Amino acid sequence: MPFNLNWKPRRIFYGWWVVVACFFISLYTGGVIFYGFTAIFEPLVDQFGWSYAQISLAASLRGLEAGLLAPLVGILVDRWGPRRLLFGGVVIVSLGLVLLSRTTSLGMFYGAFALLATGMSTCSSTVLMTAVANWFRRKISIAMGIMICGYGCSGLLVPVIANLVDTYEWQKAIAILTIGLLAICLPLSLLVRHKPEQYGYQPDGEAENTVVLNTNPSQAETVEANIGTRQALKSRTFWHIALALLCQAMILSTVVTHVMPYLSSIDIPRARSSLIAMAIPLTSISGRLGLGWLGDRLDKRRVIAVAFAMICGGLLCFAFTSLEAPWLLVLFLILFGIGYGGNNTLRGSVIGESFGRSNFGTIHGLVIGIMMVGSITGPPLAGWVFDNWGSYQPIWFVFTGLAVVGILLALTTPPNQRHSPTV
Repeated sequence: MPFNLNWKPRRIFYGWWVVVACFFISLYTGGVIFYGFTAIFEPLVDQFGWSYAQISLAASLRGLEAGLLAPLVGILVDRWGPRRLLFGGVVIVSLGLVLLSRTTSLGMFYGAFALLATGMSTCSSTVLMTAVANWFRRKISIAMGIMICGYGCSGLLVPVIANLVDTYEWQKAIAILTIGLLAICLPLSLLVRHKPEQYGYQPDGEAENTVVLNTNPSQAETVEANIGTRQALKSRTFWHIALALLCQAMILSTVVTHVMPYLSSIDIPRARSSLIAMAIPLTSISGRLGLGWLGDRLDKRRVIAVAFAMICGGLLCFAFTSLEAPWLLVLFLILFGIGYGGNNTLRGSVIGESFGRSNFGTIHGLVIGIMMVGSITGPPLAGWVFDNWGSYQPIWFVFTGLAVVGILLALTTPPNQRHSPTV
């Protein structure tokens, strides 16, 4: 076969580089700020004597400020693009970590988490999902699934953080993590670009002359949705999606915050509980990819309902876990991890499918703001239950019922109109 001198390697569509950059940003920030918090929970109790509810309130402050800022961040990312927000967010998060490492009082502790929440609101979920959603349409679920797997892989950092805390004490460990944040996430933020059209591309890397606009009203289902923010807020579709995800946020933030204290309360060693904390996001990877893949082929609302059913089963296993029945932790990790991981991927794709790309950041930010109501109330509620009853089991039963509510909301979500004008 003759060698073709004119052959050139096919260029990788730049949207995939955006996915890669967002993947690693989500991996590091998710591991350090979200999943890794459980590793310093007990050292804080030992050093300062604060109650579980007081420490859990920091997670709520993080959720409160992030939730309040999420709608504004959604508007800004649609107007300014993700790069500026990501860069500034990383800088603010690093300042929050520095303050956290020098904490000497409960007020400083809460202040550090206020800074962390401000920074994370501009360098996590809404901004990263918008960055990816702008570059893809047909492949949005798989692209979103790959990016959001960064949060799943961030579980790998939990035992690393726990080991750093045990080796150097928690203050020095946080200082080390701050250096890593600046070295990794600042350069990656500069790789992220706004919309493909601004750089001569089309979504999914299609050639411009292959993009066909369908003007036939009888084929409206093939046209990309273009729903305005006001119209979205008036739709039942928006509120079913947002309230279902609020239920998940309340459950997830509580489990992630209290997993190591809960396992310690039933006499599971700290080293083993850190591995469980690591495994929760890792097992979610199969859900992020698998259910994301299914979401491109089946009704996303039905897939979300299945994911909630898995969360429900996982919580029951978690509630009945004991030293005599450790195998229940395996079932918990499989069911809970796949369930919430799938819903995290489907969140972005179902919003994109229902409302389109034009106002994705704004609408997604509003959904995140509503979800944060759950993130705010869940962890301190669980801490209060433990402080008063000496057991976490009652709260796991309550959250099992909350997962059932999520199933019903997903199954009754109405399809949105695909041809609505922007408002």
